Amino acid sequence: MLGQAKFQMQTLVSNPVFLSLVFSWFSAQFIKTLIKLLSGKVHSLKELIELMFWKTGGMPSSHTALVMSLCVSIGFRNGVTSDIFILSVAFAIVVVRDAVGVRRSSGLQTKALNELSLQLKSKGIIDDFVPLKEIHGHKPAEVIMGCFLGVFIGIAFSVL
Repeated sequence: MLGQAKFQMQTLVSNPVFLSLVFSWFSAQFIKTLIKLLSGKVHSLKELIELMFWKTGGMPSSHTALVMSLCVSIGFRNGVTSDIFILSVAFAIVVVRDAVGVRRSSGLQTKALNELSLQLKSKGIIDDFVPLKEIHGHKPAEVIMGCFLGVFIGIAFSVL
């Protein structure tokens, strides 16, 4: 039983589809972290680690890079007429739409609510205010760059 689990794990980590999506996510997070680091927006080691492995938003979109590399590598491996490729395209559409639309809109709304609440607090209308967590979606350029990165990495892992 343990030998079979080890074999399955080895098969997973050598699968080009799996490798392309992990590498595309990691690459996008690394590029995003490097951009923020070079622009002076990282102020602590904790912030650097969170940005590298957890934070969302920014250039390029790691979600978009991941789903695009998934689509491309599945398309190469199983064909663009396969059911699994069509499923991956539908999944990519949902993720990309969420990244550029829903999450961005909710982040902008949260920012506006926080600003309004601060104004009400400064005027003495409300006493206690705890800011809402602002979740930043992506600008269209960030999603487009994530698409390019994901497609490039998906092709690379499929043909190499």
